[in-house]
Amino acid sequence: MTLLDRLPAVRGTYTANAPMASHTWFGVGGPADVIFTPADQADLGTFLAGCPADIPVMPVGAGSNLLVRDGGIAGVVIKSTDSLTAISHEGDVVIAETGALDADVARYASRANLGGLEFLIGIPGTIGGGLRMNAGAYGREFKDIVISAEGFDRQGNRISATPLEMGMAYRHSDAPADWIFTTARLQAQPAERDAIRSRMKEIVASRGDAQPRGVRTGGSTFANPVGGKAWQEIDRAGCRGLTVGGAQVSEKHCNFLINTGSATAADIEHLGETIRARVAAGGGPDLRWEIRRVGIPSQEASS
Repeated sequence: MTLLDRLPAVRGTYTANAPMASHTWFGVGGPADVIFTPADQADLGTFLAGCPADIPVMPVGAGSNLLVRDGGIAGVVIKSTDSLTAISHEGDVVIAETGALDADVARYASRANLGGLEFLIGIPGTIGGGLRMNAGAYGREFKDIVISAEGFDRQGNRISATPLEMGMAYRHSDAPADWIFTTARLQAQPAERDAIRSRMKEIVASRGDAQPRGVRTGGSTFANPVGGKAWQEIDRAGCRGLTVGGAQVSEKHCNFLINTGSATAADIEHLGETIRARVAAGGGPDLRWEIRRVGIPSQEASS
């Protein structure tokens, strides 16, 4: 009996042996056993309620802050960016499904003359990923705007939580690992559209000036240490431009790692660990990975 044979009947789609390299910004990583694209939230609930408990399940959004190891991902990857993308609002509350891109939510709020969400234009991910890691940029983070998040637990039961209940802190959330969020309610406030758009343009310009563009990269590799900046620690340790195989530390912003074209996930992870070791050896802080590393190392990566 194959894994597909053990999965429940759904209205969405299953794709077996699906390459994850095409679902991440780094463009590396082995295949997922199965990718499930739910038709809607109810279909996701049906899947979770019927999926055997011994089968691993992992939600994946835009893949902008994700490193999938070369051995791939065992079990089922839930991909929401093709279906759970609805955005609406009630008064000054924006309601976004978790497959919606952060930037699309910012643009929607702008069209609705709702401010306070402009910083989302500078976060290259989805609402679901933002909830999971309390993503932030330009002085604001998800816990500043989230009223509540809804979704399912691993058994398909509905769940709802506030930022306090999720233990949101700097680039971190204590939400149970098996919770899969489907919707977030975001607090905005009425504002002039021109002012909103002006602030969004400033953020886009600032991001373009400071971060690598036109290359395969992820988000910020490491969280900023208390009272400091990760990029400064990396630069101080002499790691700007450092390479491992096809992976390179960006010359433009050294808290970004780049796939120059031939990198493996092992190259990228090895480069990140080399940076951490050099920073620590020089008396710097123990840098914490902000990029989420998942999956099975290849035989080469583990040797």
